[in-house]
Amino acid sequence: MTTIIPVILSGGAGSRLWPVSREASPKPFMKLGGDSSLLQRTLRRAAPLANAGRIGIVTNQEYLYRTRDDIDGIKLPAGLDVTQLLEPSGRNTAPAIAIAALWAQRINPDATLLVLPADHLIPDEAAFQQAAARAAACAADGAFVLFGIQPTAPETGFGYIEAGEADGDDGSLPVRRFVEKPPMERALQFLQAGNFYWNSGMFAFRADAMLAALARYAPQVMEAARETWTATPQQDDPTRVALPADPFMRCPDISIDYAVMEHATTVRMVPTAFGWSDIGSWKAVAEQLPADAQGNTTVGETMLIDTRNSHIQSDDRLVAAVGVDDLLIVDTPDALLVAAKSASQQVKEIVSRLKLDGHEAARLHRTVARPWGTYTTLNEGPRFKIKRIEVKPGQSLSLQMHHHRSEHWIVVQGTARVTCGENTMLIATNESTYIPVGTRHRLENPGVIDLAIIEVQCGDYLGEDDIVRFSDVYGRVAG
Repeated sequence: MTTIIPVILSGGAGSRLWPVSREASPKPFMKLGGDSSLLQRTLRRAAPLANAGRIGIVTNQEYLYRTRDDIDGIKLPAGLDVTQLLEPSGRNTAPAIAIAALWAQRINPDATLLVLPADHLIPDEAAFQQAAARAAACAADGAFVLFGIQPTAPETGFGYIEAGEADGDDGSLPVRRFVEKPPMERALQFLQAGNFYWNSGMFAFRADAMLAALARYAPQVMEAARETWTATPQQDDPTRVALPADPFMRCPDISIDYAVMEHATTVRMVPTAFGWSDIGSWKAVAEQLPADAQGNTTVGETMLIDTRNSHIQSDDRLVAAVGVDDLLIVDTPDALLVAAKSASQQVKEIVSRLKLDGHEAARLHRTVARPWGTYTTLNEGPRFKIKRIEVKPGQSLSLQMHHHRSEHWIVVQGTARVTCGENTMLIATNESTYIPVGTRHRLENPGVIDLAIIEVQCGDYLGEDDIVRFSDVYGRVAG
């Protein structure tokens, strides 16, 4: 029996899905019309295939605790372990796959990897699992097997695979060539030709075959990956493997398509016709939702009058639209997107501009996830900022100090254990305390329900980088 180890690639900012997807909370954590994130859905459909009892997730160290929350938030089969392979910074898919293959070989030298992006939507899980089993069986002889999606439209936002004629009885096809995202005229030609498929970015291959191919076609990637793996310390916690920054950052920033797939001679494709979307734009999001009689799709509370072919989405307030057509309206607590539906691919240009301007909305939401819970900025102005801070039971913030601000804390739910200077005290609901500027302090939740406080900051500088950490249970570096 083929030993299958699914590896989920969970990175990428998903800038075309701003303002919901942001650098600190990227696309894999988005929930589209349901209670499960895209990452959780990927885990669920991969779990039945993981006959080695292991799944790997390659992600950024910054997403360690957010990813762990998603893993813990769903029910997976008993005995299935999920390991996070934590990159210090993204270096594209070739280095990520090289590290995953080295990790998988430690589990089983003959393992076949099933590589899946975390941000795809595949509603028909049974059809996916059948295709994945075929791909894994085809990869058992050393082939690199891609999932080709039967195109349903002349899509210009996807790369394509040109397939040759069937030459065996395993259901796979030889790959003739890869084609970058085409203009509309060529996309129409591909659709009419019948032997062009969307490149889904999903793969199956033996770990040893991939490592040999990387050594042959991308030796710099392989050398840096081996140095990284050799330098990676053995850790007591099997659910996380933190990769050292210095050797890993020497990996060339290159995709697996460029590094291996376009050079290897044993590349094959399993054609599939199940519903699939890489959720690459708001237009793609809208296509996954049921439309009303006027072609509108909505999420949240909306009121539409004389509105057609539009997607309207709101987090927490009513959005009304009157007399509009072909619009995208996406409302979040701190940012509103209004765009022509046909211009959905250009949303990433807004993110680029925000980054150039140093605007926090490119990176953070108003509510920001932290290992211990969340904080929400309620209001701010000259020399003040007001936050709601929620701390999960048994969790604590770092022992820290601020150079430029004092803080007033009012407990509105639960009980807080507060360290302020040399004193430690319990603060109950409807009680408060004061943290002077320059004083070491810590906030903890010793209870069994969420702790919620209102924090009022006062000072001449209120940026999130005004934190000096002295100790931290989550291992964050002092700064």
